[in-house]
Amino acid sequence: MKPARTLAAALDGGTVVLDGGLSNQLKAQGCDLSDALWSARLLVDGPQQIEAAHAAYVRAGAQVLITSSYQATYEGFARRGVPRDEASALLARSVELARRAGEAGDREVWVAASVGPYGAMLADGSEYRGRYGRSVAELERFHRPRIETLAAAGPDVLALETVPDADEAEALLRAADGCGVPVWLSYSIAGERTRAGQPLADAFALAADEDQVIAVGINCCDPADTDRAVEIAATVTGKPVVVYPNSGEQWDAAARRWRGDATFDPSRVRAWQTAGARLVGGCCRVTPTAIAELTTLTTASP
Repeated sequence: MKPARTLAAALDGGTVVLDGGLSNQLKAQGCDLSDALWSARLLVDGPQQIEAAHAAYVRAGAQVLITSSYQATYEGFARRGVPRDEASALLARSVELARRAGEAGDREVWVAASVGPYGAMLADGSEYRGRYGRSVAELERFHRPRIETLAAAGPDVLALETVPDADEAEALLRAADGCGVPVWLSYSIAGERTRAGQPLADAFALAADEDQVIAVGINCCDPADTDRAVEIAATVTGKPVVVYPNSGEQWDAAARRWRGDATFDPSRVRAWQTAGARLVGGCCRVTPTAIAELTTLTTASP
């Protein structure tokens, strides 16, 4: 169902549930993602699979769908020989596919256009390290065209997500300024620091006075790091907190596979809510089954 309220208004009213990992659902549908473009490849040759994956999360109760544009960049498409105008159309398609899946459901569903970090384009695990050797100005120039194209496609919010570095967060906020679409900013973290090593209090402070930012938080991190990070984000910014960790497994960039055990526990949402989280879900390897459980828990919350 197309939302009647803004996402910011919904967050003022209580907890809103995000979807989970798009790539793991695509793999469950039989898709091959062994490509530098990752799930974004399917914007070219399997858009129906992306829409089906979104629909699986709608059925699980997700109220926000994050688009398949995380790893979709003009530079990445150019390396595959995709002309710039076609790349723009593919970015817009990512929003359209999520919107269609959301409108087919019987509850309000918002669309968040994913803006992944510079490191996602490199496809070498750099989004878990940051510090690319690029200036804030260079990163702003990289992000701005994609942000402008995604904003023009009409999402409800831009998800500036999996940001490993406060410098890149500054660049993203600059690039999104004036685009006409609200944003959330979420860092990938390790303990109480960004992946690049900056204290989270300093990193979150960048968004504290930005009216365009409707939520601040963390994603694609170990679930064990979430509770304290949510507290810091709420305290520093006074904004609703967004939190969607991965399954707890670790990404091996060289082998291009996940290792270790899953530790994602939907019941952790109680602590998140107490600390100030209003936008909750899962990232890599978090399935529709886990999101369904999360939905049940948030619905039952007092």
